[in-house]
Amino acid sequence: MIYLDHVKYKYPGGKKYALNDVNIKIEPGEFVFIVGSSGSGKTSLIKLLLKEMEPTSGSLKVAGVDYAKLKRKNIPKLRRRIGVVFQNFRLLKDRTVYENVAFAQRVVETPSRYIRRQVPAMLTLVGLADKYKSYPKQLSGGEQQRVALARALVNKPELLLADEPTGNLDPKNSWEIMRLLEDINRKGTTVVVVTHNKEIVNMMQKRVITLKKGEIISDEQKGGYIDED
Repeated sequence: MIYLDHVKYKYPGGKKYALNDVNIKIEPGEFVFIVGSSGSGKTSLIKLLLKEMEPTSGSLKVAGVDYAKLKRKNIPKLRRRIGVVFQNFRLLKDRTVYENVAFAQRVVETPSRYIRRQVPAMLTLVGLADKYKSYPKQLSGGEQQRVALARALVNKPELLLADEPTGNLDPKNSWEIMRLLEDINRKGTTVVVVTHNKEIVNMMQKRVITLKKGEIISDEQKGGYIDED
């Protein structure tokens, strides 16, 4: 699902590599945490996976697509196969819960009859079927993140990238989101979670890839959060 081969990335004008000789292989159906302190390269990695940036050197493939050969016009098609959830939810404040989720389908020109069926199904999956008429400001932080999750999943992506999905949530809501991500993973979606949450990483005992100063310092199948100091 994800394959990085000797990937390096240096920001324009930068003196050091944000990512330095990174090799990662993530199989379909895996659940993987990517951890590391600020400046470790996590954000750069996410941007490379979303093809928002190009590697300085090395090769990168996602869902069998070689990014070096991917034409610009085909990038939107690729991104439909990748669901993304961010720390700050990124919901449309002037749209209802239903409209926020439906928006992801309208962007890819999904027929209305499918939208009317799939959006309620996704809201049921994340436990928000009764909130479909609500606006983001009427929801708790945990509920807003669940809407964001429904929106990321409605187009049935093969890969879900969750960038600090519990960063703005209290412990109870954080665990609810992680349980949802586990359920989604059990249904076959590959899940990659970037997080600083040590408790969640240590409790869940999933594969953990640790970055430090742009390099992988650990890749454990049932790992924990490594304190770098």
